[in-house]
Amino acid sequence: MSTNAVTPLRQRMIEDMNARKLGAHSQRSHIYSCRRFAAFLKRSPDTAAPDDVRRFQLHLAETGMSICNRNRIMTGVKFLFRVTLRRPDLAAEIYHLREPQKIPLVMSQDETRRLLAVADNLKVRMLLSLGYGCGLRAGEVVRLKVKHIDSAQKIIRVEQSKGRKDRNVMLSPEVLDLLRQWWKVRPSRRDAGTPPEERWLFPGAKSGETLSTRQLNRLFHQAADAAGIKKGVTLHALRHSFATHLLERGTDIRVIQALLETASYCPRTLV
Repeated sequence: MSTNAVTPLRQRMIEDMNARKLGAHSQRSHIYSCRRFAAFLKRSPDTAAPDDVRRFQLHLAETGMSICNRNRIMTGVKFLFRVTLRRPDLAAEIYHLREPQKIPLVMSQDETRRLLAVADNLKVRMLLSLGYGCGLRAGEVVRLKVKHIDSAQKIIRVEQSKGRKDRNVMLSPEVLDLLRQWWKVRPSRRDAGTPPEERWLFPGAKSGETLSTRQLNRLFHQAADAAGIKKGVTLHALRHSFATHLLERGTDIRVIQALLETASYCPRTLV
């Protein structure tokens, strides 16, 4: 598998991923993993031998790469062997390491208030309010369309998110009011030809594109710095904080699970 051209092997792997309805993010990750394996081999992966797989895994360990990234890379390589190349003998050489369970960092209610207060830009306040006030993941926030907002029932419909699941999340009057304010000033120059219900709430720089999660992450860290939050929180901490604060207020754990679409939730783990 070449690192640049779309080789027949890569094209076949892409077709296999499409046939199994893998998401765009998973496909990019798998392709990157196989490109890395090909670069290590300095030849096509379809010529790999069991010892090549062993040496590659040792190589990843020696680079000091995190367990999470090592597992992610080997998942992509395993798909290539198991599905595209039909080489179960090579797939059997791949092992995954158990990832350490860490307690996620959570912001206090005072810190979340400060974070939202320093976001004097309406767009930033809207983005962060959706992450915290609705418990949305970054990708769920940037992919929101007009049709996902149900102001009558005070809910937001999240479609085909992690695990290809749909769910409804609560929409508070405060967040709904912010959405209405944002809609009045939202950039609309690239809306031509797009039905109103299909328009992105947060359009990107190019027509048909949405704001990227990388941009959203940058805006979050700028706000966190301005709010004086010293702990090493990430954008995902908004989702952790949403669930934890609901739990502290006495919300039933099953309600939190439904809002977040998780099999289980406790302050130690949340995806």
